[in-house]
Amino acid sequence: MVKPVIAIVGRPNVGKSTIFNRVVGERISIVEDVPGVTRDRIYSSGEWLTHDFNIIDTGGIDIGDEPFLEQIRQQAEVAIDEADVIIFLTNGREGVTAADEEVAKILYKSKKPVVLAVNKIDNPEMRAQIYDFYSLGFGEPIPISGSHGLGIGDLLDEAAKHFPKNNQQEYSEDMIKFSLIGRPNVGKSSLVNAILGEDRVIVSNIAGTTRDAIDSVYTYNGSSYVIIDTAGMRKKGKVYESTEKYSVLRALRAIERSDVVLVVLDAEEGIIEQDKKIAGYAHEAGRAVVIVVNKWDAVEKDEKTMKEFEQKIRDHFLFLDYAPIVFLSALTKKRIHTLLPMINLASDNHSMRVETSVLNDIIMDAVAMNPTPTDKGKRLKIYYATQVAVKPPTFVIFVNEPDLLHFSYERFLENRIRDAFGFEGTPIKIFARERK
Repeated sequence: MVKPVIAIVGRPNVGKSTIFNRVVGERISIVEDVPGVTRDRIYSSGEWLTHDFNIIDTGGIDIGDEPFLEQIRQQAEVAIDEADVIIFLTNGREGVTAADEEVAKILYKSKKPVVLAVNKIDNPEMRAQIYDFYSLGFGEPIPISGSHGLGIGDLLDEAAKHFPKNNQQEYSEDMIKFSLIGRPNVGKSSLVNAILGEDRVIVSNIAGTTRDAIDSVYTYNGSSYVIIDTAGMRKKGKVYESTEKYSVLRALRAIERSDVVLVVLDAEEGIIEQDKKIAGYAHEAGRAVVIVVNKWDAVEKDEKTMKEFEQKIRDHFLFLDYAPIVFLSALTKKRIHTLLPMINLASDNHSMRVETSVLNDIIMDAVAMNPTPTDKGKRLKIYYATQVAVKPPTFVIFVNEPDLLHFSYERFLENRIRDAFGFEGTPIKIFARERK
């Protein structure tokens, strides 16, 4: 299910980052009492009651040397484009300003639901200060205090009323849904066309041509697939070019809908830092992953080239050591035939279940091979293990004290499980629980 998106919009220094941090429950954005200081991560996931959502803090958009009001306008327009619900944040201590009215004019045209919040109402005596904000034309203002955490629940209640119903296309369970992610211009759309055998997606060498996720249903050798072609990690246009980390939300939505994610790399340009960040989104979401090296036809090769490139990928993507690597060319369609079998393999392993008795035999053999660690005289005791979920495969190990299961030994157990069952292409999760 695709999570709805909330965007927090407002002029500088109204407390957008403080509210953002309150909602996500951790200090992600940089907060200072100076306009324009937000430079850190500006999107995250949140939850409220039965609702899961993504939330974005427009204060982190760095527009550069644009005039003040132009910055506000561009930030608001990006939020309007990405969000399902907009929180219009104002400052109760300063009243309605010309910049607030400028933001309001932009939001009037958005046709998106807008929830008006008045921040810095730190005590009941200050509530009278909210009435001026009715003049902005967005109905009843909600008084909140980011610094004290007051009114945040009321704000999220109101925002949740406007979440869209889950109207995404529903596909049968036996269809494998996979998306392609990667930085702009690595050839994602060309790769979709090569798989489909037709020019269903517009192909351009302008980074960011694909604006929205496009679903293509495809059947091959009796198996059915849904191909989700995402936009690049930014869209065409000045704002997006300067706010690359912000427009990744579209890719995150596609990842949420996928069983398998293809992380597409450019063989000509090699691996850059952004590739690792992009791949990290799929890994963190627990999706199966296949690494695709596109434009392999453009690389001068000898018998060692592929092996050396594969080693570079393993060195850079340590967290994706389980992901298979496919080298191909979307342009010439060479080695395209190797891709779908890898997608099938990753999907099968992503949904694999193992018998509890067999799993415990593997765990006990692993313990016999490498005894459990001790800490301050206490030794970890493993009683039994069971698989509790798929997509990704998730295991619970019942122990005497969960804190004694150190990361290194957990990694050892994961490797033994992978040796026994494969699980190529999928992350697996292991949790320790105290046996009651």
